[in-house]
Amino acid sequence: MTHDAEAVLEAALEPHEPAEAEIEARRRVRERATGLTHHEAQAALEAVLADAGDLESADASVRAEAAEWQRISDLLFDHGGPYAPETDAYVQGQLTAREHHRD
Repeated sequence: MTHDAEAVLEAALEPHEPAEAEIEARRRVRERATGLTHHEAQAALEAVLADAGDLESADASVRAEAAEWQRISDLLFDHGGPYAPETDAYVQGQLTAREHHRD
């Protein structure tokens, strides 16, 4: 992965009010990632990056998808087990924040 791609992924993970397309892209990634190991998540990230081409010019939902695969791959790096959104503290924090934001 290039330094530019890393910078784009880091920016996509920065706290911000995500667009609906970004939220949906992350939800789809989490659904697909459920049960995957680190190597499988890393392969999915590499496929998204290859399909995206220039990540800087990709739309926000593609950047969100790549960033979520990167985050999950990083999470699983030393986890040793399959991915599960219900045990992902980041996901649970987001869901709680959105619920409180709606109230």
